[in-house]
Amino acid sequence: MLKIRDLQVRYGAVLAVRGISLDVELGAIVALLGANGAGKSTILQTISGLIKPAKGSIRLEGREIAGLPPHRIVALGIAQAPEGRMIFANLTVEENLKMGAYLRTDKHGIVQDLEYVFTLFPRLQERIKQPGGTLSGGEQQMLTIGRALMARPRMLLLDEPSLGIGPILVRAIFARIQEINRELGTTILLVEQNAHFALKIAHYAYVLETGQIAVHGTTAEISRNEQVRKAYLGVD
Repeated sequence: MLKIRDLQVRYGAVLAVRGISLDVELGAIVALLGANGAGKSTILQTISGLIKPAKGSIRLEGREIAGLPPHRIVALGIAQAPEGRMIFANLTVEENLKMGAYLRTDKHGIVQDLEYVFTLFPRLQERIKQPGGTLSGGEQQMLTIGRALMARPRMLLLDEPSLGIGPILVRAIFARIQEINRELGTTILLVEQNAHFALKIAHYAYVLETGQIAVHGTTAEISRNEQVRKAYLGVD
């Protein structure tokens, strides 16, 4: 579905992403693992159109999207739940969710998707009229994912969904991510520092180090890799 080839991204003179190539197959959950500063979030932001690449190709179902503005990329079927959530703190839960559907005109479909999000995350329905800024961290993460789903994406980019959330809620959110993939058939590219959780739900994984892919393979292969086990899974 998504093919990235020889992607380079710069911040001024700093080469943050160093010629990576990766594939995300239709219907798969693919994890991008790595330490802070490895380039994971930069890759997602480049796919989303928030950063323009210095070099390389990003193709969605054969169509080049590198350098397109973010609204065009959303319209083509890619939505992102960003790191740090970036909800609209003064808008209600309902208003936040409807912002995710700002490009859509199918009112009936929007209502159906809103109902699906509330089925997925019942807490959001309970807090439908609350300002987003009053929600807990875990609830805000649910809202961020729900807002992205309101764009009805074929591919969902998730940036650190476990960040700043307690273990019980992390398990619940990762279970919902699996459900989105299984029930909707949504392809998911997941950036995550918590390798344990990511490898439990992903089908394939790439491990980044200083802007380059160090290891990649099925999650079973990655879980057996000694380098990954020592660096990311705490196994000596």
